[in-house]
Amino acid sequence: MIVDFALYENGHRVVSNLALPQLIAKARQGGGFVWLGLAEPTHGEFDQISDEFDFHPLAIEDAVSAKQRPKIEDYAGLTFFVMRTVFYNEALSEVTTGEIMCFIGDHFIVIVRHGEGSPLAKVRYEIEMRPEFLANGPFAVLHAVVDRVIDDYTEIATELEDDVLNIETKVFSGKRWTVSQDIYFLKREVIEYRHAIEPLIVPLQKLADETSETITDYLKPFFRDTVDHLMRASEYASGLDSLLSAALQADLAHAQVQQNEDMRRITAWVALGVAPTMVAGIYGMNFDHMPELRWQYGYPMVVGGLLLLTAFLVRKFIKSGWL
Repeated sequence: MIVDFALYENGHRVVSNLALPQLIAKARQGGGFVWLGLAEPTHGEFDQISDEFDFHPLAIEDAVSAKQRPKIEDYAGLTFFVMRTVFYNEALSEVTTGEIMCFIGDHFIVIVRHGEGSPLAKVRYEIEMRPEFLANGPFAVLHAVVDRVIDDYTEIATELEDDVLNIETKVFSGKRWTVSQDIYFLKREVIEYRHAIEPLIVPLQKLADETSETITDYLKPFFRDTVDHLMRASEYASGLDSLLSAALQADLAHAQVQQNEDMRRITAWVALGVAPTMVAGIYGMNFDHMPELRWQYGYPMVVGGLLLLTAFLVRKFIKSGWL
């Protein structure tokens, strides 16, 4: 689906009723560029567009099928740039990913978006308010898109951090329940988040490289700034992953301590029953010569002794923390 398209000259949007082929021809003649936005196009829709721009077949296949790693590919007269978008469902604590694919030429930029993350309508509006920056051509648009996606990475990292702090609070609350399942699920979302952002570092560094001839010297500092933001987001995600690993180990250790305490309590109760069981076993053997059976106070003495022994053991176990 075509979301929006327009011709830009000298950083300003040209208001025109011309169809897309005429706008492309005008851009090539007048030195401007066309910015075309697509959202989850079908094969038929993309075939119509690709004929106008003469895209490479491999880039077309990647754009339609999606599920690509972040990368940058240089074809004849075309730069193909792929990045992953991230969307966080706070209610489900679930991370979902999408993709943005950019086809950049001398006189055009075509952006194909898959998934819910990082809608770009606001990016177009904001960069149109900066004509002096937009005048730098299609790669200025690419920078604005990358910058928006990385800002979303940072926002989602903050939301993930809140969930990690909640998990830590539960782990160290002293309650008897275990949250290892919650930790595992959240760790899986953090890993999904890391898989989205970390592979983007190398393609973005390639664009920001001083020796790169793809973009102008004016835009290189802006791309280096986005690389810095991306590195911080990556380090942040790595820190969250480490915190979850530590929380999981602490939760497992806490569960083991609880099991040891339960075993001590069970052992203590069993020990309390050993003495009465032993005495009952001795006097239940029906020997003929057991003089204490005929003592007047034999029974009260045995019962009293058992009660005193049991009371002593209970006091000892309580003092030792076993009961």
